[in-house]
Amino acid sequence: MLTIKEAKTNEDIKAIADLGAIVWSEHYTPILGREQVDYMVEKFQSEKAITEAVENGGYIYYGAYDGSRLAAYCGICPEEDGTVFLSKLYADKEYRGKGVSRLFLENIIKTFPDTKRIYLTVNKNNDSSIAVYEHIGFKKVREEKTDIGNGFFMDDDIMEYSV
Repeated sequence: MLTIKEAKTNEDIKAIADLGAIVWSEHYTPILGREQVDYMVEKFQSEKAITEAVENGGYIYYGAYDGSRLAAYCGICPEEDGTVFLSKLYADKEYRGKGVSRLFLENIIKTFPDTKRIYLTVNKNNDSSIAVYEHIGFKKVREEKTDIGNGFFMDDDIMEYSV
C-alpha cells in the first residue's frame, strides 16, 4: 500500500528529482527527443528547479511511498480561487496503472477541501497519460502551445477536473 508524504527535506526533493529524471528519460524521449527532455529535466525537474518552486513559487510536492521507496510524486500549486494546478504527476514504471494518479487526486481533495477545480497540462501526444487522466475524470478544455526557451515548445492539452 502506498502512503503519501509531503516533500519537506532536501533528501525528499533529491529523491523526487532523481525519479523525475528517470521517468522523463523513459517516457518522454520518444515523444520529445533527447535534447528537449534533457533541457526540460534541468529547467523543471532538477533539485534546483523543485527547490525554487517550493521556496518561492507556492508549489507543494508529495511523494507516494511503498515503504521507504519513492514510487511516484506530484507537484501542485494551490490558487486563491479554489483552483489547484496539478503541475507534475510522475510514477516509476513499476507503479504505473496501479491507481497512483487517483491516490494523488484524492489527496489533493482531502488536503484542500475548498477545491472546486483541478487542472493540468499534458503533452497532446502523450496518449497513455491522457487516457489515465480521462479515466479518473479529467476533461480536455483547450489546447496551449508555450515557448519554454532554447527553441523548445510545450504543445499541450489543458485538462480539468471538477470537484
